[in-house]
Amino acid sequence: SPTSPICFCPTPIGIPRPGLLISFYEPSNYIETVKDPFCFPSLGFALPNPWSGFLSGSSKETIDKEGVMRTFAQAHWFRFPVWHMLNLLIDWGCVEQTDYDLLHITEVDPLWNDDMLALIISPEALLYANAITQTACTADSTAVNTTGQPNDALSWCMGSWGSTYPMTGHMDSGDYIQANAGIAARLLYRMARLGNICDPAVWECACTPTPFWIKSHYKIHVAKPVRDITCRKIGTSGITWSDMKNPPYHGDNFMWMIFRERKCCAF
Repeated sequence: SPTSPICFCPTPIGIPRPGLLISFYEPSNYIETVKDPFCFPSLGFALPNPWSGFLSGSSKETIDKEGVMRTFAQAHWFRFPVWHMLNLLIDWGCVEQTDYDLLHITEVDPLWNDDMLALIISPEALLYANAITQTACTADSTAVNTTGQPNDALSWCMGSWGSTYPMTGHMDSGDYIQANAGIAARLLYRMARLGNICDPAVWECACTPTPFWIKSHYKIHVAKPVRDITCRKIGTSGITWSDMKNPPYHGDNFMWMIFRERKCCAF
């Protein structure tokens, strides 16, 4: 916690710029997790699947996992700068001046579809593929479900949602909605891990790359097919929020709003 509301940021001319330190959560992006390849529920249309190699989503019991429910989904990453799109607070230095855009789709990303290929971009996954490190995730799950704050030191854990590794669309979970939340969180972590996004809550003067995410800086909110009543911290158990979020007539395609914390030296 800061000891003073006054902050200073460096400038090109070498004279620090004073400002007022503020912090807030902003809607910055959204993620779609879909059972049907090239389905875009937020845009209201779907493209035909041109090739069988673009995997469809599924939820099934696997014998090799002793009956554990295994879910797979494709995911899409959208930039969604609400304040800029609504022309609100645009003259304020704390608002990102970017446009709405589709930045990543996993249907054309082979590393998303194969757990072994994913090791190319995340070889550290081998360090976490053991009982000791996975058991440590119990502490993260306990923290987020009792205090409302995840354990940032356990970057490979997503509380009750499972592990961040492998960074693919495959997730083991008995709760289908919670599994899709975990897949969305994995894509968020993957974008940070590859340097495609930065974290504006680390330093109030600039957005900072975080190859290993700080989970407490993010919240997730299911917007489609059924909107939740509030945002959820990464790893919050689906027992408290996932009921009735996937009606049978919507086809297992979800939209997740990402709220990120922003610290800013406003002036």
